[in-house]
Amino acid sequence: MTLILIILLPLLGACLPLATEKFGRTLCAFSAALGPAISLALLLWHLPTVLAGGSFIYDHSWLPLLGLDLSLRLDGLGMMFGLMITGIGLLVILYTRYYLSPRDSLGKLYALLQIFMMAMLGIVISNNILLLIVFWELTSLASFLLISYWSVQSDARKGARMALTITGAGGLALLGGALLLGKIVGSFNLTEILASGELIKNHELYPVALILILIGAFTKSAQFPFHFWLPHAMHAPTPVSAYLHSATMVKAGVFLLARMYPALAGTDLWFYIVSSVGLFTLVFGAYTALFKHDLKGLLAFSTISHLGLITLLFGLNSQLAAIAALFHIINHATFKASLFMTAGIIDHETGTRDMRRLNGMWQFMPLTTTLAMVAASAMAGVPLLNGFLSKEMFFSETLNLNTSGYLTWLVPLLATFAGIFAVAYSYRFVYEVFFGGKPVDLPKYPPHEPPHYMIAPMAILVVLCVVIGMFPNLTIAPFLHAAGLAVLGSDMPDYKIAIWHGFNLPLLMSCIALAGGLLLYYQRKGLFAFYERQYRRDEKVMFEARIQRSEQLAQQLTEKFENGSLQSYLVWFFGMVIVLGASQLLFIDKLTGSVAAAPVDAVSVVMAIVMMVGAVGTVLIHHNRFAALLLLSVVGLVVSLIFIRFSAPDLALTQISVEVVTVVLMMLALYFLPQVTPNESGPLKVSRDIVIAGSIGTGIGLLCWAILTRPYETIADYYLANAVSGGGGTNVVNVILVDFRGFDTLGEITVLTVAAMGIYAMLRKLRLPPPPNPDGTEHVWAKEPSPPVLMVLARLLLPLALMVSTYIFLRGHNLPGGGFIAGLITSVALILQYVASGNDWVQERINWRYRNVAAIGVLIAAATGAGSWLFGYPFLTTAFTYVTWPIVGKFELATALIFDIGVYVTVVGSTLVILSYLGRLSHFNRHAHIKSLSSGDN
Repeated sequence: MTLILIILLPLLGACLPLATEKFGRTLCAFSAALGPAISLALLLWHLPTVLAGGSFIYDHSWLPLLGLDLSLRLDGLGMMFGLMITGIGLLVILYTRYYLSPRDSLGKLYALLQIFMMAMLGIVISNNILLLIVFWELTSLASFLLISYWSVQSDARKGARMALTITGAGGLALLGGALLLGKIVGSFNLTEILASGELIKNHELYPVALILILIGAFTKSAQFPFHFWLPHAMHAPTPVSAYLHSATMVKAGVFLLARMYPALAGTDLWFYIVSSVGLFTLVFGAYTALFKHDLKGLLAFSTISHLGLITLLFGLNSQLAAIAALFHIINHATFKASLFMTAGIIDHETGTRDMRRLNGMWQFMPLTTTLAMVAASAMAGVPLLNGFLSKEMFFSETLNLNTSGYLTWLVPLLATFAGIFAVAYSYRFVYEVFFGGKPVDLPKYPPHEPPHYMIAPMAILVVLCVVIGMFPNLTIAPFLHAAGLAVLGSDMPDYKIAIWHGFNLPLLMSCIALAGGLLLYYQRKGLFAFYERQYRRDEKVMFEARIQRSEQLAQQLTEKFENGSLQSYLVWFFGMVIVLGASQLLFIDKLTGSVAAAPVDAVSVVMAIVMMVGAVGTVLIHHNRFAALLLLSVVGLVVSLIFIRFSAPDLALTQISVEVVTVVLMMLALYFLPQVTPNESGPLKVSRDIVIAGSIGTGIGLLCWAILTRPYETIADYYLANAVSGGGGTNVVNVILVDFRGFDTLGEITVLTVAAMGIYAMLRKLRLPPPPNPDGTEHVWAKEPSPPVLMVLARLLLPLALMVSTYIFLRGHNLPGGGFIAGLITSVALILQYVASGNDWVQERINWRYRNVAAIGVLIAAATGAGSWLFGYPFLTTAFTYVTWPIVGKFELATALIFDIGVYVTVVGSTLVILSYLGRLSHFNRHAHIKSLSSGDN
């Protein structure tokens, strides 16, 4: 249970800052840190067991049929990432308190950071790959909101959209790969997937699953060719960049590589894809970072380069390389987060991040200068700092490739070149910002040291760079060993983390990188001129151009097909149905199956003829709308009789009720339309429509014949056998609706309510004049709006209808009826009152807000389902029992009855929202409209 708390506690920090912001920024920051601090404490409480090689697992069945369970696992890898996420997160919270302007909402930024933290913790602790993807997508959404925090800036909005597009597309690919892994292994549980490495790698679907999962990892970790979103995400506030784009979000991709390493790594395909992408990203990012004038731009491309380094290490199919990758993940998080904080401090104190204007900052900020020099040195791989240790391991692994040919010398060579560029851009970061002359036209002058608590998070991270670099075995080695066990299992290699390994090739490569980087920086003018002349381009402009071009193409295509003609839409739709249906029916060897056709009786023939006459007659006289509606209602009536003919009384009752409501609805709509439909179709269109309609009818008939003359299995027997024992009712249809498929019914009534709310929103202020008669006179309903005979009959029928509705509702669980049918009967009875007596009379007596009634019905149904959780059962589990009452005798009590009440209330509210607002559209009845508004909208 503590694993759930570790993930959910940051949500406490998401809620509290919004409430405490008005009481001061310090209290807001303290409340934001409360949840992550407790999560960090819980992680540290589990730390001894994890460092000893153990793990903690929590499993709870959630959606077992989909394979989605609330399954969590805290092992060495999850612990390493969890400590980074919460630890650096707390430092970012403190840093943000002093970074953000008083004009900006501190509580909002804290809330978004905490939601992101929760999602990242969910990723690293998930033990179900589908659950991992849920949190994965949540990080994309949270990062979108964080990048666009300053939404008034166009660049921030565009950068956020770019990040969401790329990482969201990668998430879809990851989902596809996860589904394939589940199909291969037969489970979405990560423990089982990671233990099935040989099965996965020998399966024919392995290449497809691997590529899809790698696309997800590469997009998240900004690997080439998906790298371009990360530099444009730098328009986010600097605390967001320090947290998301150096320590956490971009690490999600490499975390996925580490987590899936036992299941997917070890093949040639893995080696060539992962190592090639990582190597190219490493060199490209390091090269590009040197030429960026914006501090965060330089750090963004250096982050891309280091992520490429980590990816390359995972791709080498070497156990020591995997250990080196894990080590560099930790080191990179410490020095890169501190450097982003440095960039934020510089921007905060000078008003700019342009290195061409920043010079000589050491005179104004000596403490910041010292800390930045150490962090940049760690990034460059200077000895006695943590970056040097992992870079030495990296150089060593590039020299020990398990391959032959040109790669044996190309990979170490390119790795050395990347090291040279890393030293060059690290040196440039320090020299051109803190030394190199005097500042040029700073927006804020003179700059000064930031508040102590703002520089404290940066100082803590820099101290970690030094301590880990000088005492690795006393500090980071236990964590690295635990994480390695989680990735490699019992096959852990022998390795040693040491500052000095003697004179060897990795040390020579480091020396070449250090010396070559300094030399390259002092020869940079020619390189800068070459870069500006040949390679300068703005990926954001290119991305936006492609987005706009896609939108234009979509608009052109939409305008071509969406021309406002329902007839055109139906032609395209049914035309595709004919093509797809014919492509299957034409290849059936034998149309008629082995099952003999049922004998035809006279009653069935008569009903079929009447229904066909009604349908054809509707088409032939559709110009007379009222007559066509009457014939159409005949078709609905015959359908109800067919249901009765085939022993489906529930369907018959539902059809009759729906038919009445539909006819009333269409009558209300017809009032505002001309009495006669104009003839707008020429002979050619009529012939086309006859061919399409005839083809559809023939195809449906042939399909039904082919199906009904063949044996088939049905699930009806299961429901018939279990309706009483499992649902406590003999009316199988109702038991299915409120028990077996109760979740579907809940969704359906929710959709019904949403549709009613949409119709209410469209009609509440719409007023339409009645159409004129053919002679130009005003068209009215009747000379007498409320005929006395109709009024009397309606009022007499209301209690009778409500009694029948109650009877139909109460018997629904065992006999034909139920909440849906009863709700329609009640709705018809109330609508009859509106038709007979008008809006004013009804609203004076029933002053309800029908939209609230519909919402209450959905809440009742949902609360019934949630109530089963209180007793430890899955959502919407039904309970029933039998009691004996005086006089009444034996009587059944079932929770499904409460659920059915929700259905009943929803149907009544939604139906009345639609019909009552359709009945008041005419703006000529102004007096009634004003009175209805004064008594409250229904």
